[in-house]
Amino acid sequence: MSLRFGYGSNGFGDHRLDDALAIIADLGYEGVALTLDHPHLDPFAPDAAPRTAAIGARLGELGLAAVIETGARYLLDPWRKHEPTLVSDDGRDLRVELLRRAVRIGAELGAEAVSFWSGVLPPGVSAATGWDRLTSGVADVLDEAERAGVVCAFEPEPGMFAATLADVAELRRRLGDPDRLRVTVDIGHCVCNEPLPAPEAVRRAGALIANVQLDDMRPGVHEHLEFGDGEIDLPGVLGALLDTGYTGLASVELPRHGHAAPAVAARSLDALRTALHRAEADRGALRATGSEAP
Repeated sequence: MSLRFGYGSNGFGDHRLDDALAIIADLGYEGVALTLDHPHLDPFAPDAAPRTAAIGARLGELGLAAVIETGARYLLDPWRKHEPTLVSDDGRDLRVELLRRAVRIGAELGAEAVSFWSGVLPPGVSAATGWDRLTSGVADVLDEAERAGVVCAFEPEPGMFAATLADVAELRRRLGDPDRLRVTVDIGHCVCNEPLPAPEAVRRAGALIANVQLDDMRPGVHEHLEFGDGEIDLPGVLGALLDTGYTGLASVELPRHGHAAPAVAARSLDALRTALHRAEADRGALRATGSEAP
């Protein structure tokens, strides 16, 4: 089975969700990474339940798979981006409630994963306190995920408390390596923030990968770029995903490109298909010579 590509709804913030889903499907994507936010699906809105049901029907009509993303910037606090988080001084219960609702929405939509992250540790707060806050909040979310039968995918974010894949491994260790807590790999973050080359980072994450975000980046700069504008080895990363046996969605994550969303989405899929063809050819050549991927 080859890779399945999706596109993030946060890259279509200027579109109605029904229109965005239709464009994503018409372009040839197989899924959507649906960000819960007020433009498309507000999990705190009075009509959240019927809206979720309508979106589920629309996904079915279009043949789109889904993952749930929870990185809305101002859903919980109109003044402070991404706040409160799982490691904030105050309001952590509100973030946990958002993630619980995300899990329930994910279950209703048949989502392949629900993705979330730690947040930025406030100044002066110790790492020990950060870990206590993070493990407590994630444990509460996992309780909901267990009841709903949903997989959670934790995303390491540059600049946040849990910033690297090693931090996610530590989080899982502290929680007893729960099967429902896996990892979201953003391939741009691998260039920006991981110590290993991106393909090797993907292979190290291996079977724990439950969600993939696709974008380009440059080392040390957390800016989501179109493919070709950064330093990602796209065929190498896609080949690494194939090597791991990953079968979930791999979705383009370009939240600041909504002004040209249809064109950007079209270019992105062309780049991905070209890179995947190259990756599959390279893997075939290795098999023909009896070699193995590094």
